[in-house]
Amino acid sequence: MRVYIGSVTALCLAAGGVQAGGIDRSGQSIDALFEQGRYAEFSFTGVTPDLTGVSLNPILPTGSGSGDIAPSYFRFGAAYKADINETWSYALILDEPFGADVDYPGGTGYFANGSGANFESYALTGLLQYNTPSGFSVYGGLRLQSVEASVNIGLTSPVPTIDAIDYAADADVHYGIGYVAGVAYERPDIALRVSLTYSSEISHDVDTVETQPGLPTRSTSTEFETPQSVNLAFQTGVAPKTLVFGGIRWVDWSDFALDPSLYTTLTGANLLSYEEDVVTYTLGVGHKINDTWSVAATIGYEENTQNLFTNLGPADGQESIGLAAIYTRGNMKITTGVRYVRIGDTTTGLFGSPAAAFNDNDAIAFGVKVGFNF
Repeated sequence: MRVYIGSVTALCLAAGGVQAGGIDRSGQSIDALFEQGRYAEFSFTGVTPDLTGVSLNPILPTGSGSGDIAPSYFRFGAAYKADINETWSYALILDEPFGADVDYPGGTGYFANGSGANFESYALTGLLQYNTPSGFSVYGGLRLQSVEASVNIGLTSPVPTIDAIDYAADADVHYGIGYVAGVAYERPDIALRVSLTYSSEISHDVDTVETQPGLPTRSTSTEFETPQSVNLAFQTGVAPKTLVFGGIRWVDWSDFALDPSLYTTLTGANLLSYEEDVVTYTLGVGHKINDTWSVAATIGYEENTQNLFTNLGPADGQESIGLAAIYTRGNMKITTGVRYVRIGDTTTGLFGSPAAAFNDNDAIAFGVKVGFNF
């Protein structure tokens, strides 16, 4: 029971990372650490968002539509876990924790048409776990993370005294190191597990080349931190073949800001930032049909803050529902999951004024994970 639900939980939550708060994508799960014996897994997630907006500002082309600004994207993950002895275990986890891909179609008449941005990150986390006979364990380790980004922005200014913006920037790959620490309690006889995991912020100082027509190319450093977070995850048996599971994830997005120097000089604003932290809630139920098949369903929620968002991140809160199934054969588990996400209605801003409304948007995510115990 403990093994099968761990796989379902991870897949359901992973497929739900689409359009999570800020630019959160993976949820930074450490579930592989709790698998039995020696274990390896590979996962693949595809996300298809539908994200469109309409101009609001009367000085801009009112009513013009943005077109679909969120291309489909894919994520890959892998993990390996092993026991050193009855007391010590370790795990290596590869994921893509943060990301953004925005592409405003050209030729729409929309004030941001032709603008786009891409932010990518990869992380390798190494964890060491100390297990006690009473079911308590503590774990911790280091996380090596890379980031890179590019952006091109063409914005029609809603303020007559401010020129339109034509700006581009490329940021080189940069590596930073953070840490992870946590505590867990397990009772296998009732399939109970509760874990609390802290992930530190990771600092980056990225070499950035910024360009603006009519101005010299500017080569600078852009300093920022990917945010600290806390994950509370639980599962418990409620019947011989049925478990309830879920989690709460807090991310310190209010302390995150991308602020390349030329862009902030031109606009007086950050390229990408958020006013509030984000808390994501997930609740699910899993059921073992037989020795071959298990199924699970989840619901998820993030509060809609009703703040003004930047035009590179128009997603405010979400509601979601997910389904997953596991096929078990010998030492192999194949997990598939799908998740539907209703993206919260969002208003974007430009120079401090409402610029566009992004309403009635959604996304579909699907995932496949193959795990081996050996």
